[in-house]
Amino acid sequence: MRYITILLTFCFVSFMNGQHHNGKIIDAYGNPIDHAYIVNESTNTHAHTNELGVFTIDKTESNQSLKITALGYKRINFLVESNNSIIVLNDDIFRLNEIVIQPKLDAMNIVSKIDLETTPVNSSQEILRKVPGLFIGQHAGGGKAEQIFLRGFDIDHGTDIAINVDGMPVNMVSHAHGQGYADLHFVIPETVDKIDFGKGPYTAGKGDFATAGYVAFQTKDKIEKSSISVEAGQFSTLRTVALLDLLGKNDKQSAYIASEYILTDGPFDSPQNFNRVNLLGKYSALLNDNSKFSITASHFSSKWDASGQIPQRLVDAGLISRFGAVDDTEGGKTSRTNINAVLSKSIDENTFVKANAYYSKYDFELYSNFTFFLNDPLNGDQIKQKDNRSIYGMNAELNKSLKTNDWDVLLQVGVGFRSDATVDTELSHTLNRTTVLDNIKLGDIDQTNGFSYVNSEFKFGKLMINPAIRIDYFKFNYQDKLQDGYKTQTETEVKLSPKLNFIYSQSNDLQFYLKSGIGFHSNDTRVVVENNGKEILPTAIGADLGTIWKPFPKLLINSALWYLYLQQEFIYVGDAGIIEPSGKTRRMGVDLGLRYQLNDYIYFDADANYTYARSIDEVKGEDYIPLAPDFTTTAGLSFQKWKGFSGGLRYRILKSRPANEDNSIVAKGYAIADFNINYKIKNVTFGISVENLFDTEWNETQFATESRLQNEVASVEEIHFTPGTPFFMKGKVTYTF
Repeated sequence: MRYITILLTFCFVSFMNGQHHNGKIIDAYGNPIDHAYIVNESTNTHAHTNELGVFTIDKTESNQSLKITALGYKRINFLVESNNSIIVLNDDIFRLNEIVIQPKLDAMNIVSKIDLETTPVNSSQEILRKVPGLFIGQHAGGGKAEQIFLRGFDIDHGTDIAINVDGMPVNMVSHAHGQGYADLHFVIPETVDKIDFGKGPYTAGKGDFATAGYVAFQTKDKIEKSSISVEAGQFSTLRTVALLDLLGKNDKQSAYIASEYILTDGPFDSPQNFNRVNLLGKYSALLNDNSKFSITASHFSSKWDASGQIPQRLVDAGLISRFGAVDDTEGGKTSRTNINAVLSKSIDENTFVKANAYYSKYDFELYSNFTFFLNDPLNGDQIKQKDNRSIYGMNAELNKSLKTNDWDVLLQVGVGFRSDATVDTELSHTLNRTTVLDNIKLGDIDQTNGFSYVNSEFKFGKLMINPAIRIDYFKFNYQDKLQDGYKTQTETEVKLSPKLNFIYSQSNDLQFYLKSGIGFHSNDTRVVVENNGKEILPTAIGADLGTIWKPFPKLLINSALWYLYLQQEFIYVGDAGIIEPSGKTRRMGVDLGLRYQLNDYIYFDADANYTYARSIDEVKGEDYIPLAPDFTTTAGLSFQKWKGFSGGLRYRILKSRPANEDNSIVAKGYAIADFNINYKIKNVTFGISVENLFDTEWNETQFATESRLQNEVASVEEIHFTPGTPFFMKGKVTYTF
């Protein structure tokens, strides 16, 4: 009986091995290609590659042909000869008709992949603008993190959007300037390889801050060639970028360093004196067991002066220009040093693990003056915000695929932690950046977040059901150094966040989805301890109903109806050092986007987003959410690789919106067009770019602020703004070797 069992087991294993094929798909430089689509037309089976480029396709034997397609690569037919094939795809012109809408929760990422292929990014601002419907604004001399707008949120600098790079978080908890502060300027745009994004709280792997959505950037493991570029333009602007390949063509290892240096005075009457330095080094290795390891080290530092937000009344009276200043001693400096190690390892053909561990050292010092002489008629109201912290953490995720005759299952189990330790987090009243008149807040913050999640996907034919649950544990410690005696104030909290998503794939060209989930953002530690741990992890409840559709081979349309409710909370106002209640809010809206390929070289994209956002408990007419955008739209026409030419024309429109709760003060909207053209001859590329092509007068950021000038007897509440960049031309030369 024993020998019969062994024989039957051997026959079963042999039968199974004969019925499926394992393989790995890579590019010409050895990089794994994820989300490639593999079809065996003779058996009507298909598969997709995972993050390691690995796939398993059923009902496939030797001498059968596989059709393989991937965005930006030449389509091939591969003849199966043996198991564990290594398949190489070569670069090609991007073709929209080869895109397959995959039955995944993150299927909308195909939009960012298209946009990145057709219109490459060349500035930190453009990186975030790759997320459809996301708008940004800068109001502190170019050095501070951008203000973010998405789905009816004025997200400030990141309170309701989770941002990470290679698995390392960008958002800062309990930051001196504001909760969730996300400064992405340490990323060199030319090193970005992929952009993963999602709107709403539907992804179990994304926790804190992922209420309006998340954005995850992945940097390149390899660069095809080394390059040096120099960019110069108006307003004493200079930018240099170098990407240097250290190992050359190597199938197993790669290493490169990248650097960026920027100088500009901006269009302001008082020069910004802005400068920024970025350095990055990355080493990657493909190991013999289908594993991938990389380690990245980077350093960023920046320093600037700023004109801040100026009151409309001064401009209207002709006392200052739109580019003038009331207090031109505003500005600051910041730096961040990162080390991040990432490992992706195959356990077997259906199982892989990915993990990363990171450390960041961060410094920040900002001087601002929003109210001028409202609170201190003699010295003015300038404030200093200072943050000095260390961040360290780890993420790990196990992915397991299971197959039966009736359904397929994907199981993901993740664990991790993040710990922030700050020293002397400060808010002070200052004079001319040099004199501290009064300490308003000063203390040490220690905040730890441990988490775990289980995400599952059950596929029944065309239907995929995706239930998931996430649990987060927080510990908040604060030592107030303005108190006479030493005392650590401590609070803990646990948050459970379930998700349930349904995806129905009628075909490779049509998908319907219904997403639902609960998310949250953490609150500032100073709020948590002062509020005795109550209402400190406000719940967000959301739902999306949408489609992704290719009615024609060269046309892709996406649309969604969505709803998001945000619970009552108390927030820490970093500019004043006070705690204010923030009531319940409700947002609902419509997203619509399309991507169209006119021919092999010309692409058109457009997105339009409408939001209805209101506070729930306020009376009608006084329930507007300040600065919440209700309509935005972007579009562009781009061309690539046509007789050496590439470029495009783009516009973005942000409609006027309420600046206060009763809409008596309005933040004016804008419509801006940008243009760029490049020509490549052999190893040299020449380029010209123009921001604000039609020299439109617009305000980049606006706030309803109460302020008083030194010669005024009473304060005035009105729009205070930072002007948008006027016509701005830059030239660029890139040498590749």
